[in-house]
This record gives sequence, C-alpha cells and structure tokens, in this order.
Amino acid sequence: MNYEELLASRKEGRQRKTRLPIGDYYREQVDGKWRGVVDILPALNSNIAFSKALAKECEQNTTLRNKHLLHFSPIVEDGEVRRLELEPGNYLTFEQLLIDNPAIVAQKDFIDNVLAQLVEVTTVLHKRGIRHICYSPRTVFARKGDNSVLLMSHGSYYQGVSDQHEFYGDDAAFVAPEVLSNGSVDDRCDVYSIGKFMQSLLSESDIPLEYRQALKKAVSQYPESRFATPEDMLKAVRQRRSLFHSALVFLSALAIAAVCVFAYFELFPESHPVEFVKPAPRQPLDDLLDDGITLEELGLGPQDSVYTDSMPTNRDYEAKAEEIFRKRYEQEADRILSKIYNQSHMSNSEKQFVSESENTVKELLELQNSMAGESGISHDRAQVIASQIIDRITEHKKKEMGTSNSRSVNLPKRK
Repeated sequence: MNYEELLASRKEGRQRKTRLPIGDYYREQVDGKWRGVVDILPALNSNIAFSKALAKECEQNTTLRNKHLLHFSPIVEDGEVRRLELEPGNYLTFEQLLIDNPAIVAQKDFIDNVLAQLVEVTTVLHKRGIRHICYSPRTVFARKGDNSVLLMSHGSYYQGVSDQHEFYGDDAAFVAPEVLSNGSVDDRCDVYSIGKFMQSLLSESDIPLEYRQALKKAVSQYPESRFATPEDMLKAVRQRRSLFHSALVFLSALAIAAVCVFAYFELFPESHPVEFVKPAPRQPLDDLLDDGITLEELGLGPQDSVYTDSMPTNRDYEAKAEEIFRKRYEQEADRILSKIYNQSHMSNSEKQFVSESENTVKELLELQNSMAGESGISHDRAQVIASQIIDRITEHKKKEMGTSNSRSVNLPKRK
C-alpha cells in the first residue's frame, strides 16, 4: 500500500489492508473503535467447495478454545458469507509488526516465545484434526503490547479447493509441497510451514545454531524426513540449546583454567632452589692421619698418599646419590600416579579429582622425604628432582589416555 492508498483508507476508516488466502484483512473503525474485518474474495464465494468449507469453519470456530486463536463472526448477505468480523482487540499481522519494528526479532526471548506459542496453539488444533497449513507473516497475527501469537482461518478446511497453489497465492512458499500437489495432509505439513515462518523471522539476523539445524530438518521437501509433530521440533531446539550451553560452559572452564595457569607462571616470581653441599664422609685412613699417625707407621710410602687425583670428589658422591634417588623415585612415582591418571578417575568430577590428588600428593611427598634421607641428598634438591619426574610422568600418562585435561598433580613448594 502506497502513501496515497494509506490516506484514502484512513479517510474511509480503514487501515492496513492485507491479502489472506480467503480474502482481504483490514481494520475498520466502527463507532469510534477499530475492529478487524476480512472481506471474502468474490471469486472464492462463487466456488461451491469453498463456500461449504467456509460455512463449516464459521460453525466450528466458536468451539475452539485457546488464547492464541482469533474468533470471528460471519456476516451473511444474499445467503452467502461476505465478510468476517474478528473479535475485538488490538492486533496486527506479523508482516506489519516487522515493518513497524524490524529489530524486535533481536529482543530477548522473542523468537523462543513465538515458536513455543505456535507449537502450543497448533497442538490444540491437531487434537481436533485441524491443520493451519499456511504460517506466513501475513497469516499469523500478533497482539499489540505482548506480541502474543494469534491464528485464524485454518487451511485444512479448504483442501477441497482444486488449485491449492492459486488459493494460497503469494504465501504458497510457506505451504508444504504435498499440500500444493493435493497430496495427503498430516501434522508434518504444519511442521514444514512453521519452519518456513521461523526462517523468515530470522532471515535478517544470524540464525542460532540450535534453530539452524532444527529448521533445516523441519523444511525438508519430504514429509518422512521432517519432525513428526511441532512438539518434536520444539523439543529438538531446546535439547540442542542445552547441549550447546553445556559445551560453552566446559570450554569457558578450560579457558579460565588456562589463564590461571599462565598467570601463575608469569606473575609469580621464579624460585631458585638452594643446594647445600654435604661433605663427603671421611675415610678411616684420614681419621688415622688426623690423629698423628704417619704413613710410615701404617707401612705406606709417599706413592700411597691419600690425596691423589684419582680419588672421588664431593660432587662425584652427590651425582651418584642423585642418580640413585632418580631411579628409585621414578619407579615408585609411576606406580602412585597410575592410581589417578586413568580413564575411570579422570572422568570424575573436579571435586573428586582434587580429593584423590591430595592423598596422592601426600604419598609422593612422604616417599620423596624418605628416599632423600636414604640417598644422602638435600630435601630441596630432592624436591626439584621429584617435581621434574612427576611432570614428565603426568604428561606421558595424559598422552596415553589421549586427553588434554588440565588436571595435574604438583608437589607443594617448600618454604
């Protein structure tokens, strides 16, 4: 409707003319109040099959009960229904709603509410054996204020009209292929049309993943490939959303854990373990010499001096002690860490893993202290070696399980 037509309509007390399959819908001012009206197309009134179907719908319309259904009263002239007067209310088509406020589709919960309400009212119709057939921005209404969905004039009443494609006209793109070819009609034709309607609402924005997959199935050209009922389609959307939400939470948790680990190593000062050199034990021969006994008294000559270049040094003793500690500790640490790094324990909750890790850390620390004393190396040096061994074993076991889980066991830093 252009601007001049709009002005003319308002002068006649009419607004927003919209073509529906059965006629022209507009709002008419009666006694100062606006009321929805549908003028039945004259060409359809001459069709006997259509006239009988319209009379049947008018008769059953008052028996349908749901807050998302628009009721109407027939106006009969010369024995024929010439127009329908819709129940009082402030409502408009979705086509006009999107023209007035195209950004409404981005409002929180708008799309979810529209789909849920369409499924609710369609399920009520299906229980009565009625299918709406054509859900388009021109045939679906919205109540002003809360944008609640409203339906009127259901297509299954007019299956007797021979040319279904001509009957639906510009809205035929929203009708299932089997309906247009006068095939069988069941709940899946409404699944198709609802899917097309929802796609039209989301055409100007990025379709959420949960809707993209569900709507793709809903608008399949083959009825057997669609959802069996609109309720199944709604359930699929909600299940996919729940799955995506869980995945996002998991990825967010991993990202936070990675940031925390990075911050720990970047922001905290690096500690350098202090090694204390333990003197090598004195040989009995040294003790004798210190007590004033000469080499001659021991039956030794100058060539038998204890201070030769071939004698082991303190560092040689320390290296040997560390080698012994490494071999023994690595073997026992591998056995202990195998208790928690397996598929059964890694699938436990974070709380359970932390509890088991605490016991493991305690056992590893006790083992470290015990072996350090037996090997004759400092506890600080033992701490460094043990940490290296634990890190290496942990990464190896993670690779064996094929996981990048950030859960790790670390010995506490010594104060």
